[in-house]
Amino acid sequence: MLRRNFIKNTTVLSASALLVSPLELDFVLEANLKNVGLQLYTVREDMNKDALGTLRQIKSIGYSHVESAGYNKRQFYGQSKENFKMILEDLGLKMYSGHTSTGTGTGKDSYNMSNNWEAVCEDAAFMGQKYIVCGWFSPDERKTVDDYKRFAQLFNKCGEKAKEYGLQFCHHNHDFEFLPLSGLVPYDILLNETDKNFVKFELDHYWTQKANVDSIQLMNKHKGRFPLWHIKDMDNTASKSFTEVGSGIINYTTIFTSNAKKYMDLYFIEQDSNHKGSPLQSIDISYKNLMKIKV
Repeated sequence: MLRRNFIKNTTVLSASALLVSPLELDFVLEANLKNVGLQLYTVREDMNKDALGTLRQIKSIGYSHVESAGYNKRQFYGQSKENFKMILEDLGLKMYSGHTSTGTGTGKDSYNMSNNWEAVCEDAAFMGQKYIVCGWFSPDERKTVDDYKRFAQLFNKCGEKAKEYGLQFCHHNHDFEFLPLSGLVPYDILLNETDKNFVKFELDHYWTQKANVDSIQLMNKHKGRFPLWHIKDMDNTASKSFTEVGSGIINYTTIFTSNAKKYMDLYFIEQDSNHKGSPLQSIDISYKNLMKIKV
């Protein structure tokens, strides 16, 4: 479907549907956190139902860029790369980063790190991305130390090819990479057995907290390896579930004022689930709370 038809056939949002008014988009200057990104996995169901309307609301809140989690068969959220790029441009949004998959067990007609990787890089570069990120490992592909060693080599290979397209390859962590396997920490394997020029990391501060890992110490130990951050919060319950940024127990003032911040290029608010109301309401709350941080 052409972009113009996609827009024409999308219901125009009423004023009451917008989450904030233009007057509320003024930034808190003390925060110095103006370039706020959103990982679109947070609003994945909304994107699948109404991509244009969802992106409009994201822009209206104040987000300046997004990170994709909807690339499949050379399309972004069901749109050709040409159409999706024009939609973003019309809304004044950038897409500097996008997630991809390892492709373990997939066929040659798939597009991921294991198959047709050069085409994946080509599409990411076309979109104006600076980064391309391995989003996660499934349970079946991360059972042993050797699995992680193989991934380290795949990272090097993918990262080298990504460089040819002006892209930086990264890996996004969860908590399981920090759980020892056969006496070794898998995340250490990924850090130590990859080329620091080809492979960097997107640090998810929620998951490091869940794994009882000090994010700041980790970043200080491996300076320059963490250009991307995921900003999500943890509630103060036994389940340690997701919550809106600024509503939980992670001290983002300390993180954003640490020396490690000077090596950070971009960050993205994300909340996997447990939203207050709807995901769109949650990203509004998170955005506003983040703007209150004094750094």
